[in-house]
Amino acid sequence: VRHHQEIHVVMGNEACDLDSAASALALAYFLAKVRLARWLGDKRWPGGCLTGCHPPSQTSPAPKAAFIPVLNIPRADFALRTETTFLLREQGIPAASLIFRDEIDLWGLHRAGLLSLTLVDHHVLPGADAALEEAVVEVLDHRPLERDRAPACQVTAEPVGSCATLVTERIAQGPPGVLDRPTAALLHGTILLDCVNLSPAAGKVTPRDVASVSLLEARFPELPARNAVFEALQAAKFDVSGLTTEQMLRKDLKVLSGDELLLAISAIYVDLETFLRRPGLLQDLDAFCQARGYTGLVAMMISFNERNEPSRQLAVYSRHETLRSTVCQALEEATAPSLHLQPLPSPWSCVGAYAQGNALASRKKVLPILRAAL
Repeated sequence: VRHHQEIHVVMGNEACDLDSAASALALAYFLAKVRLARWLGDKRWPGGCLTGCHPPSQTSPAPKAAFIPVLNIPRADFALRTETTFLLREQGIPAASLIFRDEIDLWGLHRAGLLSLTLVDHHVLPGADAALEEAVVEVLDHRPLERDRAPACQVTAEPVGSCATLVTERIAQGPPGVLDRPTAALLHGTILLDCVNLSPAAGKVTPRDVASVSLLEARFPELPARNAVFEALQAAKFDVSGLTTEQMLRKDLKVLSGDELLLAISAIYVDLETFLRRPGLLQDLDAFCQARGYTGLVAMMISFNERNEPSRQLAVYSRHETLRSTVCQALEEATAPSLHLQPLPSPWSCVGAYAQGNALASRKKVLPILRAAL
């Protein structure tokens, strides 16, 4: 701000899973390299288009802007993203070189008129960041759009399995040589993990995800085999050994806001029976929600069998009976999609437990149901 340096931030969502982190890092790196190529007058890319496949618009950042990937969590939470820390470590990207949300003053930059913002792996900022919406110039997301954006904002919203696929497609349309091996490995591993090793049984993969993985492998034949990459990342992601309940709940967390209430939705990487048996669980749930002002919590359990087929269960916790009943009813009666819930025994009246028959209904598909209920 003191030096009036324009900043173009590329930022993923507040869960900061591997897809959000890798997409932010890869896209910001790409944009920075393209900016350099343009500045040098690189003839390999006629026109020197700043953003790859689209001409610069009136909202495009000025050439002097610095491109900064921001991981949308405090640095202290990074250790909980075990699959992300694993993959970055494998690619020789040290945590010290990353910038986290608590290390950059986005509000100060925006107030000074110096901020441009590209959102990856989400397209709606949380309520606390609503004022930053004015700075959003581009969106890349693989969820259905929940709101329209100003015509000047460039929006790419495609129903693919991984946002990293959209980033790969963008980079592939850039000048030759911009894609390097570490970036390719980052995108390759992310798509494989997001799309469950491209397994149709998991219900996430699309032909564009497959095409992106194939493109990366064609350009870099030395990339490790898909099975080896997926199994290593899956093991890292599901390694919750040694985590407290509070850390498990924070590891992959989304928050929805309603009328004067907040609902937390956590992805939990153990089965429901194991989770409910954790010593002191109810006290931990109470403490977790009270400390953060959450009125309730939906815990979405996921595990996989040896054929990479997902199994899902749900737990709905709230000390407020009205909210708990509303959320449970919305989930039970949902039709878009139907979750095919079967009630399971719960040790506490304030926790509703379910087996989820529709194992293809991921959190991405459940969030709109919960948002409508609130």
